[in-house]
Amino acid sequence: MTAVLERRSSSAAIWSRRFGIFAAVLFTLSAAGHRTEMLETLPFLWLLAIVFGLALLALGLALAGLKRIWDTGERGASAAVWGLIIAACVLAPFAISAVRIVLYPNINDISTDLADPPELTVASSRAGPGINPVEPISEEAARLQSESYPDVAGRRYEYTRDRIIEVVDNLVAARGWRVLRRSGGITPDTPVTIEVEAKSFLLGFPADVAIRISEDENAAHVDMRSASRYGTHDFGDNAKRIRRFLADLDAQVAALVSR
Repeated sequence: MTAVLERRSSSAAIWSRRFGIFAAVLFTLSAAGHRTEMLETLPFLWLLAIVFGLALLALGLALAGLKRIWDTGERGASAAVWGLIIAACVLAPFAISAVRIVLYPNINDISTDLADPPELTVASSRAGPGINPVEPISEEAARLQSESYPDVAGRRYEYTRDRIIEVVDNLVAARGWRVLRRSGGITPDTPVTIEVEAKSFLLGFPADVAIRISEDENAAHVDMRSASRYGTHDFGDNAKRIRRFLADLDAQVAALVSR
């Protein structure tokens, strides 16, 4: 009889693919659950930590499997490559976040008016595990914002307060932001403050936003504040949120001229 030697399959490669798929599925389901508010933020953060660990494990097993396959000729290259690709895809958002931690300042509360920021009344009354308290913007945070985001500033428009409020309401609705409170506006000299809940684009992390509209000599002034509900670092999201909203507001107000 002639002996036939059968090549062994790399167990590291096979388990790499399995752990990679598990991490990808867990990440997708937990992100969808958090985005749709079926999953609260703190449990979601724990699941993200588990996903990160599983993806790292899959990556390590894929590399070990490929080395073993190269050295001994074992089978399983396809499984190792798929494990490597899936792990890299799952780890990509974590890598992007790490880069943003380096690029952006370690602050989580941004305002166009650092001396007198719009009030976050609803957020101030909110309490719970891990929720950031709403506090006055410190001198250090104000300095970091001024250095990193010098373009984040309020707006002045040659329109009445009520006209600008109408435009702001339309922009808030278009973004799907949830209105939490509307205050002020009892007299023409009283600013109107609209407090809303906004969410980050991909994972739906909540932020508390206040938009203050005041009137002075037939001109409306708009200031905005955005504060992350969780975490000490906002990865630049709050400044980006304010910039985009005010840029859209500029465009909408400019369009009023042609009407």
